[in-house]
Amino acid sequence: MRGLQAEGGAPVGRRRGRLLAALTALAAVLYASDVITKTVALKTLEGEPPLVVIPGVLQFRLIFNSGAAFSIGTGMTFILTLIAAGVVVAIIRAARKLGSLPWAITLGMLLGGALGNLTDRLLRYPSGFGRSTQLQGHVVDFVEVLPGNFPVIDYFPIFNVADSAIVCGGILAVILAWRGYQLDGTREGKSGRAA
Repeated sequence: MRGLQAEGGAPVGRRRGRLLAALTALAAVLYASDVITKTVALKTLEGEPPLVVIPGVLQFRLIFNSGAAFSIGTGMTFILTLIAAGVVVAIIRAARKLGSLPWAITLGMLLGGALGNLTDRLLRYPSGFGRSTQLQGHVVDFVEVLPGNFPVIDYFPIFNVADSAIVCGGILAVILAWRGYQLDGTREGKSGRAA
């Protein structure tokens, strides 16, 4: 007996395998990019003045963030670590229902970004193996846009590759949900039923 067929005639299991491979590959590339760029930033920017790339537009300045974006929750590092770990688990669980390439890309971005910042929270100072403070590491941030020139607020948060992946993945998730695209590859019609 032949397996269930997906659109285009490929068996559902094979299609899901390809989607999981795409998700995993994207997450791995983003995670590696995050780790490598943070390592370079630590080696070249620590203790140095900001490295101006485009005056008034882009510079690299190293900071260690114990909180979330805009330094929100700076005293809640332990809780933010648990939330990041929960996000990773939720993405892995959601991937079992994966049937859509746009959702594979979205989840890959979210997973790669979450793992990048979670690694910092687990291993960076003041956390780390053998230290008394666990799950409280500070995230390495170094990309600063419109330094001192950001409209409405005084500054735009300094960020990293993982943050960018999370924000882009989050925006894509909102767009997909708004357009009615489901994780399993179906699409909600105007009547509210899956198309």
